[in-house]
Amino acid sequence: MSTTTSTSPDAPRPAARTAEVAPFEPRWLELREGADAAARATELLDPLRDLLRDLPVDRPGSPDRPGRGAGRGLVVHDLGCGTGSMGRWLAPRLDGAQHWVLHDRDPGLLRLAALRAPRAAADGSPVTAETRRGDLARLTTAALAGASLVTASALLDVLTADAVDALAAACAGAGCPALLTLSVAGRVDLAPVHPLDGEIADAFNAHQRRGDLLGPDAVGAACEAFDGRGARVRVHPSPWRLGPEDAALTAQWLRGWVGAACEQRPELAARAGTYLRERLEACAARELRVVVHHSDLLALPGTAGGAA
Repeated sequence: MSTTTSTSPDAPRPAARTAEVAPFEPRWLELREGADAAARATELLDPLRDLLRDLPVDRPGSPDRPGRGAGRGLVVHDLGCGTGSMGRWLAPRLDGAQHWVLHDRDPGLLRLAALRAPRAAADGSPVTAETRRGDLARLTTAALAGASLVTASALLDVLTADAVDALAAACAGAGCPALLTLSVAGRVDLAPVHPLDGEIADAFNAHQRRGDLLGPDAVGAACEAFDGRGARVRVHPSPWRLGPEDAALTAQWLRGWVGAACEQRPELAARAGTYLRERLEACAARELRVVVHHSDLLALPGTAGGAA
């Protein structure tokens, strides 16, 4: 595949969060990639494919809608791409030539994403990529000019209401759909249960909402923002289901989950330390199961809003 690199002030990356252990480090992103892939809502792909199949795509020399595709097929903007896991999951599930624009503010992650970008679509058509470094807070319609699709993974919950509104406005202005996956839903189920589960979860959710961040409220805010601009919005659950085979990921997630709760409520530290130790022991013994609830959102351009 071919890759190019450019720098744009409109390219995104949210500020780092402490809700998970080293949330934007390659090791953590690689550790969670399998769980992310298994969790994403494939139920949203058919309506997305239907729309993209009917989308006018330029070929070289076409006078119709110049700029869309520019002979490269679908143009997909992946916001906060990290190591590029969204592209590795989605590109092989879509037909036709694709050009991915990988946005992140971390140059190291952009290099990894470009190196590991997929080479072929579902039907064997070529997939190419370029990278853009910058800040999501300044995302504009102009930054998405010619876009066929906007994607993001684990991004909405670390945005402010203003940033989500700007994202919806930019997508509406560009006339493109958005597939926004793996936003935290504010619910975690652990088995076996522990008396401190609920208190840790509440403190974690408060940490996710610190400052002006939306945290578990992000999907609702995004639905309103896209619906208010005439999009047809669909939301589907996309939970992580972590069992004994996911012990390494579960242990890392536990450390970050409890750590964020204690950062939000320092008075929890003593009890939470014992809690974490017991949970990690259960994880190492392959006795712990965790469901971390997320939601995937698909916003399709249209004249009538509504969530389904």
